[in-house]
Amino acid sequence: MIGYEKSFSEWQCLSEAKMGRGSPIPKMLRRKIVEQYQKGITQQKIAKTLQLSSSTVHNIIRRFRESGTISVRKGQGRKPILDARDLRALKRHCATNRNATVKEITEWAQEYLQKPLSVNTIHRAIRRCQLKLYSAKKKPFLSKIHKLRRFHWTRDHVKWSVAKWKTVLWSDESRFKVLFGNVGHHVIWTKEDKDNPSCYQRSVQKHASLMVWGCMSACGMGSLHVWKGTINAEKYIQVLEQHVLPSRRHLFQGRPCIFQQDNARPHSASITTSWLRRRRIRVLKWPVCSPDLSPIENIWRIIKRKVQQRRPKTIEQLEACIRHEWESIPIAKLEKVVSSVPRRLLSVVRRRGDATQ
Repeated sequence: MIGYEKSFSEWQCLSEAKMGRGSPIPKMLRRKIVEQYQKGITQQKIAKTLQLSSSTVHNIIRRFRESGTISVRKGQGRKPILDARDLRALKRHCATNRNATVKEITEWAQEYLQKPLSVNTIHRAIRRCQLKLYSAKKKPFLSKIHKLRRFHWTRDHVKWSVAKWKTVLWSDESRFKVLFGNVGHHVIWTKEDKDNPSCYQRSVQKHASLMVWGCMSACGMGSLHVWKGTINAEKYIQVLEQHVLPSRRHLFQGRPCIFQQDNARPHSASITTSWLRRRRIRVLKWPVCSPDLSPIENIWRIIKRKVQQRRPKTIEQLEACIRHEWESIPIAKLEKVVSSVPRRLLSVVRRRGDATQ
């Protein structure tokens, strides 16, 4: 029997490589099973040699004796609970209810299709429809008035050259948080770990955070200021005095420049406007709800991603990380994001004032 076992080595490899739980037996292997059965070899020996279960070998031989064929009959097995028509209805519903959760879609399908469906079944059916779950992009709410004002502003400035946009000193505020533990769901893999202190999910009442202000241009990064307490017009003027004037001198070396800021209340307050006028600082009029037009928003996203990778655990560590990443932004990146402003404006014009993609 040694020669017999060696002759089956290739079939052993085939059965191990190609067959998993629930997988059909390859046709060549089914044919070999029948051939050995016809030679008088017992089913138990065939199963042991091919490393198959006895029931698998028995079923293949029984099917051969009953029908005279080794082919697998079509139509066997449990039919899917959702047919092609149901899947088309499901796909239409997902297309018209883009923000619906899987649970909500399941409740609709149970009522509409009149079938006992679970959340897992609907989730698999959604994948069969070649649909995927994506995180929606965060965009500011834009009313009709907002869109109209954005459209008019971008239309008036869309012909500005890249060289002119490089004369702008961009400014903005952004909030950074100290993230405790993992962001998202916290899981453990064994029941014993639930009482292990190293596996606890530490909860906090509130994320510690910092509000920072900064300015930049295509020439380089300007000053960075960390706010203490609430922000009002008086404090904002102090920031302009301490950071905008030195940054303007450092980045533009006496060349004419334009100062950009959004329409936050401290920025548009009358005392702020008067201070800017007295200092003879030319201010770029900015449309409401338009962070997508400002290149400094891209810089904030880059810094936040890098700060999150460093995982600061205290406010002091957070501030140190922010300052380090702020000073590490290369000039090439600044030139790239500022050079993209004309394309952003053109996109808003084409979208009639709506948010850019």
